[in-house]
Amino acid sequence: MALKQVIVIRDDLDMGKGKIAAQVSHASLSAFRKAELADKFAARKWEAEGQKKVVLKVGSGEELLSLYERMKREMPCSLIRDAGHTQIEPGTITCFGAGPAEESKIDRYTKELKLL
Repeated sequence: MALKQVIVIRDDLDMGKGKIAAQVSHASLSAFRKAELADKFAARKWEAEGQKKVVLKVGSGEELLSLYERMKREMPCSLIRDAGHTQIEPGTITCFGAGPAEESKIDRYTKELKLL
């Protein structure tokens, strides 16, 4: 059972590279913490395997929320809202992290998405 984490970020917000990196980091860590609570063994296995993760993009907030709602039924997911200190409005949903979870489960939802 191969494990990975995926971070799905909105491509319509015109965030700078540093802002994107920060949002992706929030999503990765937050989703990992949820996964660790759900299945500590799987979380440790993912860490030992090298913490495989992929960052993908969607074109809108609606697309992101729809995917998040479907994926959270099967795996730990964490939705990220920005605090609004720099480039975007407070409370803007920027991305979400899913997993670590079985790669095949994640791929069922994300195989059509493009890399960031």
